[in-house]
Amino acid sequence: MDYSFPRSAALLLAMLALPTVSAAQGSDAPAGNSDGAALAKQLSNPISSLISVPLQYNYNNGYGGGGSQSTLNIQPVIPISISPSWNLISRTIIPLVDQDNLAPGSGSQTGFGNITQSFFFSPKDPTAGGLIWGVGPVFQLPTATDNVSPDQWAAGITGVALKQTGPWTVGGLANHVWSISGEDRFGKLSATFLQPFVSYTTPKATSFTLNTESTYNWETEEWSVPINFVVSQVVKLGAQPVQFGLGARYWAEAPTGGPEGWGLRAQMTFLFPK
Repeated sequence: MDYSFPRSAALLLAMLALPTVSAAQGSDAPAGNSDGAALAKQLSNPISSLISVPLQYNYNNGYGGGGSQSTLNIQPVIPISISPSWNLISRTIIPLVDQDNLAPGSGSQTGFGNITQSFFFSPKDPTAGGLIWGVGPVFQLPTATDNVSPDQWAAGITGVALKQTGPWTVGGLANHVWSISGEDRFGKLSATFLQPFVSYTTPKATSFTLNTESTYNWETEEWSVPINFVVSQVVKLGAQPVQFGLGARYWAEAPTGGPEGWGLRAQMTFLFPK
């Protein structure tokens, strides 16, 4: 029996209920002011000088065993000033996974996936022409629970470039990682991640975001290409600004036995402006 979606859906519904509870308690929502719109636009920039803690939920199904997978990614973003002109942006992804029957007879697994840690060295001010960019190392830490995913050490390079014009943000993030653990029981890893994105933010702090999060595995020569569309809104829970988002994802391409068709994405991001 596939129980992963109902269990994760309970968490999702609790997340999405928070704005309603907050409104009932009379909290101040910045939907109609420039502060909320400014925060929403900063969130469209992966390397903005804004501390944030996104909680991102993804649901996928259609696996070869008739199974499904729910993943809650905890993704703290911490900018650190290292000089008058440069920031170091730390971006961490900590996946909590609940999956069932990904392959015939595989059963159910719950636990951690591998942590991805990225560091971007980024100029504090946009370059000529308004380009915002950052580049640095990326590491995969072998934190995966047994049977959730291969727990491998990997390292590589990552970069991001974008431009913000009026309400629009257009750009892309990419990385490539190689396994570095020598005689690894899981074999070699060589994977490229590509995330082009476009976002439109309204004066009422509503953002409409379209992206892909494509991965090419050079060892198996297979693509994973989910396309995501999310609508997000910045509100306040008391004095705490939070962005809530809900959207759909479609698997345009997946490895043999991988997810198919439509999935779900929901997110809640805590913001800590300076």
